[in-house]
Amino acid sequence: MAMSFEWPWQYRFPPFFTLQPNVDTRQKQLAAWCSLVLSFCRLHKQSSMTVMEAQESPLFNNVKLQRKLPVESIQVVLEELRKKGNLEWLDKNKSSFLIMWRRPEEWGKLIYQWVSKSGQNNSVFTLYELTNGEDTEDEEFHGLDEATLLRALQALQQEHKAEIITVSDGRGVKFF
Repeated sequence: MAMSFEWPWQYRFPPFFTLQPNVDTRQKQLAAWCSLVLSFCRLHKQSSMTVMEAQESPLFNNVKLQRKLPVESIQVVLEELRKKGNLEWLDKNKSSFLIMWRRPEEWGKLIYQWVSKSGQNNSVFTLYELTNGEDTEDEEFHGLDEATLLRALQALQQEHKAEIITVSDGRGVKFF
């Protein structure tokens, strides 16, 4: 069941690919870019990327219009996402990033809801079982990358709902 992506109207509007100088217009434009990035990454289950990959991806490069958001403007959009808590830089040079269309606390809540509704409290799981196991195939967190999963489990650990542990074949988690 492949889902197609519905591009917003702005994506077909050439000025969208140039950050606007007017403050109000720019704020609306940045909000539209942020929404587009999060929707695109969510649909494609993409959680990490480099700035160069982003620049070449259809996300910031509309081949049909022959318009591409310049790398400096991409940095502005990514920084806006960081301020909102949806992005974390993975290096000091700000060349690669983790995109979080759901914040770690939200992922933690989804995982814990699944644990509770499936009667898995007081159970231990490997990280692999949680994101790649047959039991979680129909869950939104299935296929979640390990970096985001760990952040979600750390959020649950702070709430005393889980404990990240070391198991024989790597890391695991015990839910309470």
